[in-house]
Amino acid sequence: MHRGTTPLHSPQQIPVRQVRVRVLEGPDAGEQVTVDGETLSVGTAEGNDLALSDPTVSRYHLELVRSERGVKVTDLGSTNGTIVGQVAVERGLVQLGASLRIGRTKIIVEDAGLGSVDVFGGEELEGLRGRSPAMRRLMAQAAKVARTDASVLIVGESGVGKEVVARAIQRLSSRATSPYEIVDCGSLAPNLVASELFGHERGAFTGADRRHVGAFERAHGGTLFLDEVGELPAELQPTLLGALERRRFRRVGGREELAVDVRVLSATNRDLRAEVNSNAFRLDLYYRLAVVVLVVPPLRERPEDVPMLLEHFARELGHDGPIEPLFPAETIRELQRWRWPGNVRELRNYVEATLAMGEAPSVVGRGEDGAAPSGTEGSFEPFLGQPYKDARGAVLDAFERRYLPELLSRCEGNVSEAARVARMDRSYLFALLRKHGLR
Repeated sequence: MHRGTTPLHSPQQIPVRQVRVRVLEGPDAGEQVTVDGETLSVGTAEGNDLALSDPTVSRYHLELVRSERGVKVTDLGSTNGTIVGQVAVERGLVQLGASLRIGRTKIIVEDAGLGSVDVFGGEELEGLRGRSPAMRRLMAQAAKVARTDASVLIVGESGVGKEVVARAIQRLSSRATSPYEIVDCGSLAPNLVASELFGHERGAFTGADRRHVGAFERAHGGTLFLDEVGELPAELQPTLLGALERRRFRRVGGREELAVDVRVLSATNRDLRAEVNSNAFRLDLYYRLAVVVLVVPPLRERPEDVPMLLEHFARELGHDGPIEPLFPAETIRELQRWRWPGNVRELRNYVEATLAMGEAPSVVGRGEDGAAPSGTEGSFEPFLGQPYKDARGAVLDAFERRYLPELLSRCEGNVSEAARVARMDRSYLFALLRKHGLR
């Protein structure tokens, strides 16, 4: 039942290149699988496209993605690695017909011709926007899963709009008018996550001077969104699993069991399959959260969406005139070549800066080569007419805009790891990320 404000368009179909994997050697020799799409996962866990019985293969061993140049291979932190020829590959590109060894199993990657997938018939869906095939496919998946009560795990880099996807699913669901609660597992101190999720009784711990109603209880009858669920402390994972399985929980320090009816949506910028392989994330909890997995593509992989997003953000930020003077054709082409390490959130900040200054700023860079933004190196002529404090702040701001996305990218979106690498207090890093719209 659709209760949202966006009319649903009939789905359309587009052709996609398919990939097939056959098992040449090992306990599962002769098995094969073809997927209706471009991505295929291999491992021993039930959720893989090709589920193997070889005990030397990891639960989530590798992922294959068909592309125009071949097949992208990503090892998901497996125990025994992914071997191509004599080389162990973590990330790489192989050609169709290549064979890979994983544990005692040998597989071959083959062309499976063209298939088709559903895409959304429009370009907007409850806050989601895009004309690229990748985004329209995501919108079709979101509209479909919204009609169910299945748990959904939304995966993507920082800033791609995972929370927007969750909100769209909630608005399109039968729980649209019911409570919607958000818990950011990455921004809370580990000792406070349990209290925020389940609440606590007075006197449960030092400082608990009154009863606190947690997000599960507040979301009863509605939807609970767990943002950055990959940051969930290991000691709390069994408690969350129990609440999801039994639909009952106790407040911290409480004895009474409370029944709850909640649909759980979650998001992460980590690959939880690799976390499962390293035993940092429970497999049974992953199964519970990832009944359906939606992958939000990074902005750099859908440059055709940039022009419409520029216009949308300009309108959202109060610009009611034509956008062509602000973003001429050549500027848009340069923005489409930029890699956008901060994704859609970075683009919105760029539009806001453009409206504030009346012209497109150069701090984003000058295209795919990643040229340094004006003011961070070379001539300081633009700053000489400003007071020292203002000029220093502008240079520091430009530095942070480049440094933080690169730091996050190097640490694969893991804020705790980024803080360690930068030798920075985690809370201060969070403050900087929020300042620049990266969280």
